[in-house]
Amino acid sequence: MNRLRPMVPYLLVAILAFYVLPLFIIDTGSGMAILLVAIPAIILVSSEFYGMKHSWDWLYPLLVLVVFLPAVFTFFNETAIIYGPAYGFLALVGSFLGSLISRRK
Repeated sequence: MNRLRPMVPYLLVAILAFYVLPLFIIDTGSGMAILLVAIPAIILVSSEFYGMKHSWDWLYPLLVLVVFLPAVFTFFNETAIIYGPAYGFLALVGSFLGSLISRRK
């Protein structure tokens, strides 16, 4: 549990992105903009902040992926499941880059 505690604020940001932003989808264009631009940007930036503050951890990207999966079936269809690994990979890259940035300082 102590390992998860520092991840909670950053996972809450991901949860907000995954479950609030889809409420603003009006048509296919706005849906694609949210899935391909807004959510990835939020995940990447929040993951960088996580990496800068807490270093890199393999569990964080995995949890980002797991948190996204229910959103696939809530707001999208099963074709959006491919975004889960993509968001997990972005979280992996962001947290790794954040940890590199914090090491340089």
